[in-house]
Amino acid sequence: MASNEELDYAGGGLKQETNWWGAFVIGLAGTILVTGIAPVMVTTLGASAIPVIIFITITGYLLCLLLAELSAMMPERTGGSPSYAYPAYRERWPRAAKHINGITAWAYWLGWFPVAPLNMILASAYLADRFNLNTTSGFTPIHTFIAWWTVIISIVGILLFFIPAYLGIRFGTVFATALAILSMVPLTFIAVAWIFHPSVAHWGQLSGFHQLDGTSFFSGLGGHGWLTVYIAYSFLLTWNVIAMEAAACYIGECKDPERDAKIAMNLEGAYGLFIYTLIPMAFIIVLGAKTLSNSALVDPKTIFVTFAGKVFGGSGGAALNWLIAAMLIVALALSALNAIMGCARSLHQMSVDGQFPRWFQKINQHGVPDRAMFFNVLCSLVVVLAGGAVEIYSFSNVGYTFSFLPVLVGYYLLRKYKPNASRPVRLPEFFKYVALGMAVLYFVIWLYGGIYYSKIGHTLVYYLAGWGVLIAYLPLYWYRVKVEDKREAAAAAPAVTAVTGH
Repeated sequence: MASNEELDYAGGGLKQETNWWGAFVIGLAGTILVTGIAPVMVTTLGASAIPVIIFITITGYLLCLLLAELSAMMPERTGGSPSYAYPAYRERWPRAAKHINGITAWAYWLGWFPVAPLNMILASAYLADRFNLNTTSGFTPIHTFIAWWTVIISIVGILLFFIPAYLGIRFGTVFATALAILSMVPLTFIAVAWIFHPSVAHWGQLSGFHQLDGTSFFSGLGGHGWLTVYIAYSFLLTWNVIAMEAAACYIGECKDPERDAKIAMNLEGAYGLFIYTLIPMAFIIVLGAKTLSNSALVDPKTIFVTFAGKVFGGSGGAALNWLIAAMLIVALALSALNAIMGCARSLHQMSVDGQFPRWFQKINQHGVPDRAMFFNVLCSLVVVLAGGAVEIYSFSNVGYTFSFLPVLVGYYLLRKYKPNASRPVRLPEFFKYVALGMAVLYFVIWLYGGIYYSKIGHTLVYYLAGWGVLIAYLPLYWYRVKVEDKREAAAAAPAVTAVTGH
């Protein structure tokens, strides 16, 4: 077709040293976030959470399919989802496109980097449970929001995961594969283990999808209407269940991205749908509303250990609890590794495109953006002090869900105005309307749901902090354009004069 059908974009310049398996296993970091959200949802909403979880997770699978098409169209772009917005807007609205690119990538970064501190906080909870640190007086927190042992474990863990991230995508894939096998096999087993122990499964707990107090699905919560409640909690869900899209961050580093995009994104979406559906259902069926509503019996941070004890009874005892805790810690470690690696690619690509300081363009000898990853580490160490999951969800999702709005609309624009552009992965034509519908849904969840959850969950301070970080894009963009670009132009001017003689 005519050349104007092809896309004009800048590549990320990272080494292409992995394949669909590398993108898939590192991207499992998004699926592992089930360890954080499933306990919160079932201990708050009970069985009524299940239809909401399934619905939002299906949109996450659809998002993976859309990103498979976009990533295969732009095989040299790095940074995943946000990097595909720029080419979609560039030709029709070039002045707006650069800001859309910048704010989308920055919002995505805000969505992903807090995963590392969150997962280290959750991992420390399992370690504390095993070592009884919560009752050890020597670890009593003094003038801190969280215990000292949580701070120490989180800092050490985040710094350690910078090492495989720094050593390149090939080493990172090997490291992630080991973590994936050690964590996802047992996590999958937990999702289905109750099927082989029918005596512990009580299907009646799902009947009618009642809330914890036995009221109906449509009864609302805490004086809030049912629809408001479910939209508000969908604000938490989108931060978690659509994170299976993380595999797209590494398609630009695949040796055969046009082939690998389809395989990696389909696998990621399908496995994510499986895990996010079965695990919360298992909690409801096995533990039941009465147990889930009793905070003395179930701590959301250690619910997997409680669940395993219920399924397997006395067999295994302490050894089983250690095994489950170790598996979850490894799973959380994999997710933390991706948080350091993945959104750093977005910052790098945004810098290459011209909307972020040049400092982030540097690639080390292993072919990865080491400065951007180190920036993630520093910011993660600060966010550890938030101390809890829902606080970090509220802070981080100000950026995350928002970052998909321009991408989904961009998919529609590319289908409408570039219908004949090369698409190694091509979805049915009606998917352009699916993308628009998802954009509307995510906008309502992001704005309406975010505001109401900050009230329901008492996280307004963290929600406003997220807005503060999102707005910080403006001075960073200003520094790049008004300071760095002008300085670069001034330095280049004498050289041009010397060559031309003018």
